[in-house]
Amino acid sequence: MLELMLCSMLTLLPDYLFRRYVQGRRIGHEITIFSVWYELRYGITTCLILTVLLITVVLYNHPSSTNVTSLFRTISIFPEVGGRVSEVYVGYNEKVKKGDPLFKMDTTRQEAAVKTARAKIAEVEAAMITAKADILTSEGKLDEAKGALGQAQDELRTKTTLQQRNADIVAAREIEKLQTLVATRQGAVDAAAAAKLSAETRISSVLPAQKASAEADLAAAQVELDKMVTYAGVDGRVDQFILRVGDIVQPAPVTRAAGILIPEAAGENRLFAGFNQIEAQILKVGMVAEATCVSKPMTIIPLVVTKVQDVIAAGQIIQSNQLTELQKIGPPGTVLAFLEPLYPGVLDDVPPGSSCIANVYSNNHDLLQSKDIGFLTRIYLHIVDTVALVHALIIRLQAIVLPLKVLVLGGH
Repeated sequence: MLELMLCSMLTLLPDYLFRRYVQGRRIGHEITIFSVWYELRYGITTCLILTVLLITVVLYNHPSSTNVTSLFRTISIFPEVGGRVSEVYVGYNEKVKKGDPLFKMDTTRQEAAVKTARAKIAEVEAAMITAKADILTSEGKLDEAKGALGQAQDELRTKTTLQQRNADIVAAREIEKLQTLVATRQGAVDAAAAAKLSAETRISSVLPAQKASAEADLAAAQVELDKMVTYAGVDGRVDQFILRVGDIVQPAPVTRAAGILIPEAAGENRLFAGFNQIEAQILKVGMVAEATCVSKPMTIIPLVVTKVQDVIAAGQIIQSNQLTELQKIGPPGTVLAFLEPLYPGVLDDVPPGSSCIANVYSNNHDLLQSKDIGFLTRIYLHIVDTVALVHALIIRLQAIVLPLKVLVLGGH
């Protein structure tokens, strides 16, 4: 309507003035409701053509979108392992800090595993003390065996010397007995040495390995015990959290989440706008934008385009065992643009999740300063920048009408 009014001032109004004051046609006489088309046919036709061209230029060069939302992130609350809830530390819609416990599940089995692992460590440590005593015992037996061996060797040496001097003094049978005694006591020395080595190996290798294994079991049991308490991963607010003692919860994605954690600054102080695909070549980073939101009525929010997604989400496919049928992909998607505040604080009063309307304005100032463009191109670019005023007026009218549309016409 606004474009039609502007175009009529340049086409229909001059045509009427010419008919009225030059040709002498009068309303109600020569110009009637039945003769309007014939009398003003040139102005009406030119007005309609110019209106269509103006609307096309405005909408193409200054994109507009009603698909604008202040998206925010949520975190589903799931335990790492399933179980029955034994304690709940937070309430509904309560603020939490990073690391605060949210709820705890029954830990009887995990606590028993921790106690068992600690008992095993204590058992290994007691075995180490026993092994040290065994080493001392083995050393004593080794010394005793070495003393007995030395005594037998001395006696054998003495008897052998006497027999060599006089064979009748010491019988051969006695020499054989002493040799057997020396061999036996040498075996006792070897056995005592082996027992000592075994005790030393046990305390230096076997028992430390058993203790390390027991400590690893304790650490694993402690990890499982710690998993029974679910903590907040970030600062935020817990919502839809109605968990109570006795409820059974399972890890994702088996059942529904125990609640939702909304992080602080989850909206990231930006708007996400989806524009028609035909405007993909127009949207550029750095373009100035304006928006008005339902949650902040009758307010124009200055923004700037900080990023334009280089893919359209409607074309994405996932791996499956069937070929993709294009007819089943769905309606054409939109070009996603990221809009951030042009000035600090202009989005602070817009709650995350708000629905908005946004306009983006082309700016050809730098191109107009160039001397490489022709005269007609320069005129066209001037017209493009000028008609941005039309869209600016429209969004301000929308900002005024939006509360009426929502509260009255929306049936609330």
